[in-house]
Amino acid sequence: MSRGFGEIQQKILLLLLSGLTLSLSGSPKAYFQIIRTASKDWRKIEKRALRRAINGLYKSKLINEKQNKDGSITIILTTEGKKKALTYQLDEMKIEKPPHWDKKWRVVLFDIPENRKKIREILRFHLKKLGFCELQKSVFAHPFDCKDEIDYLIEFYDIRRFVRFIIADSIDNELHLKQKFNLKKFTFS
Repeated sequence: MSRGFGEIQQKILLLLLSGLTLSLSGSPKAYFQIIRTASKDWRKIEKRALRRAINGLYKSKLINEKQNKDGSITIILTTEGKKKALTYQLDEMKIEKPPHWDKKWRVVLFDIPENRKKIREILRFHLKKLGFCELQKSVFAHPFDCKDEIDYLIEFYDIRRFVRFIIADSIDNELHLKQKFNLKKFTFS
């Protein structure tokens, strides 16, 4: 559990962020009929726990409701709820290892100003957590495709103008990197 929110609340935020909507009608019977017909992720959440989690999210001002013409209610994420859901996605992010290595290095370089030092340290933290190797203080390398993950970090922290992403055919200390990433076991495409 992260930042004081339960696993069910995190799941609700992520499901809402992914574009699912949860419409609630005035009657509990119809409400649970909607949940039964919703995605399997919604159905995995126990009814009473779902009710408590939704109430907690309302109190935290992470979700809001919109009245529909037919009398039902649609739950939507607030701006703060979207930020919280994105944070949970950051916590779960990882780079997938393909069956074949394409012999390319993904290099992230950044020069984030001193007045945004905290963001610089957070970016370093995320890169290390994703398995990047630190070549220099602001230069990190990884052997597998990770452009989407890097773009996500860049957009989330609003640092596009400070970060460069390079795909390189070779790096001078490649032998060390191959050992670190245990690339001997990979076949090459």
